[in-house]
Amino acid sequence: MTDAAADGLAVRSQGLTKRFGQQVAVDQVDLRVPEGAVYGFLGPNGSGKTTTIRMLLGLIQPTAGRHELLGEPAPERLTAVLPRVGALVEGPAFHPYLSGRANLARLDAGDRTADPRTARQRIDGALERVGLLAAAGKRYRAYSLGMRQRLALAGSLLTPRDLLVLDEPTNGLDPQGTREVRNLIGSLAAEGRTVLLSTHLLSEVEQICTHAGIMRQGRLVAQSTLTELRAAATPRVRVCTDAPADAARVLRELGLTEVSHDATGATGLPGAIAPEKIVVGLVADQVPVRGFAVQSPDLEEQFVKLTGEGFDVSG
Repeated sequence: MTDAAADGLAVRSQGLTKRFGQQVAVDQVDLRVPEGAVYGFLGPNGSGKTTTIRMLLGLIQPTAGRHELLGEPAPERLTAVLPRVGALVEGPAFHPYLSGRANLARLDAGDRTADPRTARQRIDGALERVGLLAAAGKRYRAYSLGMRQRLALAGSLLTPRDLLVLDEPTNGLDPQGTREVRNLIGSLAAEGRTVLLSTHLLSEVEQICTHAGIMRQGRLVAQSTLTELRAAATPRVRVCTDAPADAARVLRELGLTEVSHDATGATGLPGAIAPEKIVVGLVADQVPVRGFAVQSPDLEEQFVKLTGEGFDVSG
């Protein structure tokens, strides 16, 4: 592998593979996460996202392949680079009998790179950033699921991080909390941090992510900027008409594929056929055209096309 830092990559993997007995959970994954990106990591249940993240962080060892974090090879330099990495993986785990602040204090004390003289200031700053400062003295056992997620996020922000790896960070949050975490991720990216975000919420990906990777059955089936991913989707034309069967016939005659019709109109894939030529052909055949649109599939449609599954992501 070449130096990921020299390529402007915060995360890079080559042939990353994990087998559990005869089962291949992650198969030859080549991740490319640019520095400063918000990378949405998507995939249906059991597709290997969390297993990939655990390998990246050294929580489990890969069966094959290599990877780098912030330009440092793993596992050789993982210990040195992990202080620059904040992570939330598979939900938070804290002491139930301690307060939120006390839990963060214990977490901070275990970080040999953290300055104990600034611990209180940094802990309060992290709590405030995730909206938990008012509940800092409450015992963790009394926290709701959403509050526990927020505390885990605060734990990843106790010291400055160049890379944040977040596995379902808005799990359990209400809509307001989800918006606040989304804004937090946006602000971190604006500060130059790189965020690898595993999520099942397409709204998060579409609103804050700059790049995306889609997993299917342990393999990375797509990886690009969000703009490129949308551009790769095949547009479909729709004709609104009182004569849908006639419109469908004309679309087929013009060379459109996957033509179908319903009570209000007809649709088809135009390929290289210009939209204006389709309209001219419909009018020439005396099909009454009440509306005509070229529709680009949204991210969910692209996801279903690439994975063959509905968007139920927790794997």
